[in-house]
Amino acid sequence: MFGIFKPALHIERVPNNQVDKDYKHLRWQVFIGIFVGYAGYYLVRKNFSLAMPFLIEEQGFTKGELGLALSAVSIAYGLSKFLMGSVSDRSNPRYFLTTGLLISAGVMFLFGFTSWATASVSSIFILLFLNGWAQGMGWPACGRTMVHWFSGNERGRTVSFWNIAHNVGGGLTGPLAILGMAWFNDWHSIFYVPAAAAVFVAVFIFLTLRDTPQSCGLPPVEEHRKDYPKDYQIKHEQEFSAKEIFLTYVLNNKLLWFIAVANAFVYLIRYGVLDWAPTYLHEVKDFSFNKSSWAYFLYEWAGIPGTLLCGYISDAWFKGRRAPAAILYMLLVLVAVLVYWFNPAGNPSIDIAALMAIGFLIYGPVMLIGLFALELVPKKAAGTAAGLTGLFGYLGGAVVANIALGYTVDHFGWDGGFILLVGGCVCAIILIAMTLKHEVAHESHQQS
Repeated sequence: MFGIFKPALHIERVPNNQVDKDYKHLRWQVFIGIFVGYAGYYLVRKNFSLAMPFLIEEQGFTKGELGLALSAVSIAYGLSKFLMGSVSDRSNPRYFLTTGLLISAGVMFLFGFTSWATASVSSIFILLFLNGWAQGMGWPACGRTMVHWFSGNERGRTVSFWNIAHNVGGGLTGPLAILGMAWFNDWHSIFYVPAAAAVFVAVFIFLTLRDTPQSCGLPPVEEHRKDYPKDYQIKHEQEFSAKEIFLTYVLNNKLLWFIAVANAFVYLIRYGVLDWAPTYLHEVKDFSFNKSSWAYFLYEWAGIPGTLLCGYISDAWFKGRRAPAAILYMLLVLVAVLVYWFNPAGNPSIDIAALMAIGFLIYGPVMLIGLFALELVPKKAAGTAAGLTGLFGYLGGAVVANIALGYTVDHFGWDGGFILLVGGCVCAIILIAMTLKHEVAHESHQQS
């Protein structure tokens, strides 16, 4: 499959006096590769949303039809993140990550250069489903790379910094679309200009990314940094079969199921607030379109410093324990959601501040749950574990945030919608708290 699967080769170790130098250089190189690479995935993820006004005006689609088509991305992404996560555990991320991004770029080129791609809801749905599936190849490959090149006591900082790649890439989609319209005076450039940029990113991934330290003649990162997790065994450096990964390390892992379900509730808050912010602010808080659009933008970008701080808190305050930091952030999310709900109309500064606070805080637990999943299994099963949490996040959270929240607001008003969001916060906190005992035991092991 295009060289995705790794051949079983014996690589001779580099001399001991060269290990530190090679590790330092290659760790930076692979981190830059997955940071730029994952940002590149977001260049070709949200393009369709920007093109929807043109499709409504010029081709006569209704909002309902396009909304149905757009749901294909979340459905496919959730399934792919889980299933392709398993494939990523047995694949070389250099090829795996590159392949997924090229497929996504190819779909955007089809939207940009062919008329049949946007001729019907069915064709749009199929292509967006394919794009969502290819997008699901991004996170597991990056997660797998991080657990092989960065050890436990530094992953909070590492993953939190890497996690802002999606904010960076997502933020560049709009300027690229504006640039394309200026160059070509063609709304189809919303698709093909970011796709062209994504192809260059795919080449960059291929040039910079490497598989495991052992594939480069280096020792495992745990050995190099003298930082071994609980129950570490040398057999964890060997590749597992798909059956071993699923039955032994994932499906029977109770703690992994706790955080996977918790992730569904975290994503309910993330997308329930984000996707409905313009409508809520317009209908309830009397915001103009411009003002609500800026509030939407600030929600996303507030997540950058919030995620970085969360990673630091997890490593520095809680000594690598993920659950306490996630619970702290979710408690503050609950407060911010309540302020956002109960603040009366006519106080736009408070509404924007509350929305920014939610954005600042919610991406921390999103990042930590993904990291926690990576650390609950041997690193050769990391992609599958990350995929399971993603499956719940998107199918149980993102899709439900649109369908269930919209239905609730239609029948019970915005108060009913916010009761659903508050309930989601509480459920996420309870489920994450159920993993605290495990982390306390892990910390005791590390100190002994």
